[in-house]
Amino acid sequence: MDAVERTAPGSRLERSSHTAFIDNNTLYVWGGYQAVAGEDIMLPSDEIWLCDLDSGTWERRDIAGDKPPELSGSCGSHVNGTLYIFAGCDALGYTNQMFSVDLTEESYSWKSVTDTKGTTPSPRNKHSCWLHRDRLIYFGGYGCKTIGEVRNTSSTSFIVEEMSWTTIGNTLFRCWGWNNEVSVFDTHTETWSKPETRGPAPAPRGCHASALLGNKGYISGGVETAELDMFCLDLETWTWTRIDLSQSCTPLGRSMFTMTPISDHTLFIYGGLGTDGKTLNDAWQFNVQKREWNKITHQHQDKPRVCHTACLGSDNDVVVFGGSSNMCILMDSVAILRAPSQHHCKEVFLFQTQPYPLFRLCEDFIGKNPELFGNQLNWLPSKPRSKIDKRVAFFSVMTPVVTA
Repeated sequence: MDAVERTAPGSRLERSSHTAFIDNNTLYVWGGYQAVAGEDIMLPSDEIWLCDLDSGTWERRDIAGDKPPELSGSCGSHVNGTLYIFAGCDALGYTNQMFSVDLTEESYSWKSVTDTKGTTPSPRNKHSCWLHRDRLIYFGGYGCKTIGEVRNTSSTSFIVEEMSWTTIGNTLFRCWGWNNEVSVFDTHTETWSKPETRGPAPAPRGCHASALLGNKGYISGGVETAELDMFCLDLETWTWTRIDLSQSCTPLGRSMFTMTPISDHTLFIYGGLGTDGKTLNDAWQFNVQKREWNKITHQHQDKPRVCHTACLGSDNDVVVFGGSSNMCILMDSVAILRAPSQHHCKEVFLFQTQPYPLFRLCEDFIGKNPELFGNQLNWLPSKPRSKIDKRVAFFSVMTPVVTA
């Protein structure tokens, strides 16, 4: 669907590498970046956008307080009405700061989460997070450590990519690289901890996708492998398992894609940047019980996406927002570079993953055809009438909805 804005030009919604979540059928969107005059510009951290998924209308809300810097590659998590933002890359480099905002309050205000216990993870971006029992469990990412920290880190959990003679206090230089560390933040006690994991851990990585099913966190992609890999971490025993696939049909290896839980045993992935350098538009389901991939035929072939978000909506819809439709990779003799994209998106579209209940089918039919019912709509009680009015608005301002 193409949603309508109430308060600002549509270009303000175009973005990639943002944070998004759904609460009470409202899509919340914060942060990310867009391209302006050929340059990547970080979006303001003192605002958040809300999309009513019933009516398709957008609203911008200001956030006061001790706001985060404008970040890329940060990780956002929604816990009991509070949004937490951890780490990322700002104008000065990598950060390991955490900020929170209570979205149940009438006025939103950022709080810097500084009075924490335990050891805060090193600065990073492109990491991921599982929410389990009100704990934020972070995995991986790309960032920096001092040489002392690297010496105290297992050689298999941090891969040094480059070093710099930058002075940090009394430390002569620092190292940049990828990690596969697991770090836990307890939102009740505001305590950091680092569990000791067992089993075959994923290689250090970032730009991967993660999802939670029950007590198990899943990690996939983000490394240069021909086919998409899959790992599982039991969040009770802290034991890693590499999932060996039971069939030969597997998705192309990729990064910067999304993985969304759609049932107790099924994960849904969409898009990403393939190892072939192309922005992908394929959709797959992975059954964790059968350890099988199933490619999904869908009607969004014209919507390749990378650096987008995907959230579980009502009736198990997968709600995709934003991202880039055509990421451009430039290569020279020294490095691989990403060109600022002019193809950032503001579109919301849905993947239908199960049959809709009769009540939703009726709502949508009336919303598409209100003229068939005339004054009969006035007979409805206020609550269902309000819902129907939103569906009428939704279908009146959008291109024909396409679900798969």
